[in-house]
This record gives sequence, structure tokens and C-alpha cells, in this order.
Amino acid sequence: MTQISEPTATARWWPLVAASTGAFMLLVDVTIVMVALPGISADLHMTFTGVQWLLDGYALALAALLLAAGSIADHVGRRKVYLWALAVFALASLACGLAPNGGVLLTARVFQGASAAAMMATTLALVSSTYQGRQRGIAFGVWGGVNGAAAAIAPVLGGLLTEHLHWRAIFLVNLPISAAALWLTARTVGESRLPGRSRLDWPGMVTFTVAAGALTYGLIEVGQHGWASPRTLVPLAAAAVALAAFAVAETRSDHPMLDLRLFANRSFSGIMAGAALLMPAAFACLAFTSLWLQQDLRLGPVMAGLALSPMALTSLLTSVAASRLLPRLTPRAAVGGGLLLIGAGGFLQGTLGHDSSWTALAPGLVVVGVGVGLAIPSFSSAAMAYAPPHRAGMAAGAVNTVRQLGYALGIAVLGILYQGDLAPYAALNEVYRASAATGLVAGLLVLAAVRTGRPAATPRGSRRISVDAR
Repeated sequence: MTQISEPTATARWWPLVAASTGAFMLLVDVTIVMVALPGISADLHMTFTGVQWLLDGYALALAALLLAAGSIADHVGRRKVYLWALAVFALASLACGLAPNGGVLLTARVFQGASAAAMMATTLALVSSTYQGRQRGIAFGVWGGVNGAAAAIAPVLGGLLTEHLHWRAIFLVNLPISAAALWLTARTVGESRLPGRSRLDWPGMVTFTVAAGALTYGLIEVGQHGWASPRTLVPLAAAAVALAAFAVAETRSDHPMLDLRLFANRSFSGIMAGAALLMPAAFACLAFTSLWLQQDLRLGPVMAGLALSPMALTSLLTSVAASRLLPRLTPRAAVGGGLLLIGAGGFLQGTLGHDSSWTALAPGLVVVGVGVGLAIPSFSSAAMAYAPPHRAGMAAGAVNTVRQLGYALGIAVLGILYQGDLAPYAALNEVYRASAATGLVAGLLVLAAVRTGRPAATPRGSRRISVDAR
């Protein structure tokens, strides 16, 4: 492992700034596009399905390639992969900002998501390899705090750029940020990789990517063509075949991308199920809320962003407060209780009437935010604690993968409900009720599956250092 010496106290933190900048940027881009959806769809004449893909193209590529990107980075070098990912992300952002039509924009969003997967897979690993001891704890805390800030800032930032400049600005703003991160990384970050040269799990990478992509595509097509259409059935069948092939590939591989034996641990499986269901319960509904706020209530992008911000702000405050006031809160209580609160908040949001204003969303968003602030910081540390030590990195990557995949699938499934023949507020109520039911089921599942007490393998203070806002 190569280390770059830092002669001053200030200089030693520049690698953290480089890694955190990339993490902030990729997480902002998950949701920043939400408040710009009406403007984009109007300018480029995009259908509702196309609007869904603006969100899902990014999230799906991020989810499908995250484990593969981590494996490749471990072999060829995390710094090298991070630099390439930043460059590709910048080019894809430029293509998004200049896109003349919906097809080009959707393609560029997929490339954004693919490069974001490589960035997410390497940023925390670079921080971990650069810092030791107390400095590592501080660095992890800052990295997690930056992730939380990304969630809070994204809706408002997207609204400001869209309303006062243009929706294209939400993509073009990535160019100077990417350039700064590239420069800092090249100058201050040392290379690191895993020792040895074990083979990459190409069959696992390919089959998982095909399964995730085909499943999401099939579910999105349901809304427009119905369950019986070949455009729905063919991709869903392909997803089932690819998923079976993935299971076979991982079982037979000597170096699997995802060791399926991890799921034999009931607590690990419960944590993973909770991670997968949290995103559709808490976040996927926000895309349709943004459409309702702007298309039906006629709010501008800034006001729409502000209307969505209570959840992100509350989650950030809750995660910080919980790490200080409830340091001994078990993963079972934090994740299970947080998911139940997310479900309760969803039911509060699902009480909209035809004359409701945007302020009617606030109580439910606050309750959901408290649940998110309790649950998300515990996922990675809990997954690693319920996995063998040599599989800790794989477990953390799997949590991030299923969360992003859950978001992509949530957009697809909730979009089916939102496209119904109901009035907009009534359709949005259906979306919220489905989200609420998902949160309640997920919370009960975690409480039933995860063992009581804090796992012995959980390091002290891990709730605080593993905050991950998306």
C-alpha cells in the first residue's frame, strides 16, 4: 500500500476532502433531479416512463455495478479506479447538461450511475487506507456527515439551480466539483489494493447486472403496457433466469462477488431485508411527491425542494443526536424501530385531501426523517458485525447495493400506482400507503429476525462512523 506523506497538520486531511467530495457529489445526484423532473419532461417531451428512467437509470447502474466496481478496485487499485470514475462522471454530467433529447439524457444518466458505483465503492476504502487510529475515526465521522449533508442539500440545491438558472445546471455544476476532486486525488491520495491476485468473479458480475436491469425494466413497463404484455413478461422472465444463474455462479465460485453463505445467518438476512425495503419505504415516494407539488399545486422548484427538506434535515439531526445520546442502542432496535417510524410517517403522509397544501406533508416527513436517522447509520456496522471478519467489506458493499437496488425497484413499483386513473392527490395517497406498509413490514421483519443485543463484532462507536445518508 502506497502512502503519500503529509508535512503539515492541514495537508493530512486533503485526502479526506478528495474522497468526501466525490461521495457528496454522487449522493446528491441520486435525488437532485427530482425537483427538475417537470421541467425536463416538458423541454424534452418525455413520457412518464421516461421520467421514471431518469431516476432509475442512475440508481440501477449504481446498484448493479457497486459490488463489481469494488472487486475491480480491490484488484487494480482504488485510487486509479476513483480517478477514472471521477473523469467518466464529469463527462457523463456534461452529456446530461447538453442532452438534445430524452434518449441522450437517459443514456448519460446510466453512465453517471455506473461511474458513481465506482466512486461509492472506493471512497470509504481510500479513507480507511489513508488514516489510522484516532484519525481514522475522525475521518469516518466526517465522511458520514458529508453523506448526511448531501441528503439534506440535494432537494433545495436542485430547486435553486432549476428555478434561477436551468435544469441543465443541476448536471453542469458537477464539472468544477469533479475537476477539484480529480486534482486533489491525484496530488494527495495514495494507492491501495488488496494483496494477492485472486480472480475476478465475472460470471457473478454479469448475471447480477442482467438480473437487476431486467427486473427494473419489466416493472417499469407494467405501468404502461400491463402485466400480460410481452414487453413486461420477457424482461421479468430474463430477470428470473439471470438471478438463478447468479446464485449458481456464486455458489460455485472460489472467489464470489457475494458469498451467499452470509445469508445463512438469520440476523444478517434480516438486516439486508431491512436495507432493501427502507429505500422504497422512505425515499422512492419523493419523486412522485415532487411531481404533485409542481404539476398540481403549481409550486416552483425552490418551494418544492423546501417542501421535501424536512425529512432530510430531521434525519441528519436524528443521526447525530442518536450517536451522542443513545450510543448503546442496538442495531435491532435502531433499524427495526426506525423502519416502524418510517411506516408511521408514510401513513401520516397518506391522509392528503383534494384541498391539501404542501404543508400537509411536513408532519409525515418529520416522522419519516426520525426513522431514517435512526436506521441508516446502523446498517453497515450491523451487516459487518453479523458477517465473518474476512467478509466485512463484502457485507458493507452488499448493504449499499441492496439499498440502491431497493430504490430503483421502489420507483418502478410505486410508479405503477401513480399512473392509475385516480386524481393526483389520491394516486399519491396510494403511493404513500404502499410505502407505509413496506416500512411497517420491514420493521417487523427486522425485529423478528435480528438477534437481541449488540453483536460482539461491532466496534465501539460504529454507529457514528458508518453514517451513510443514501
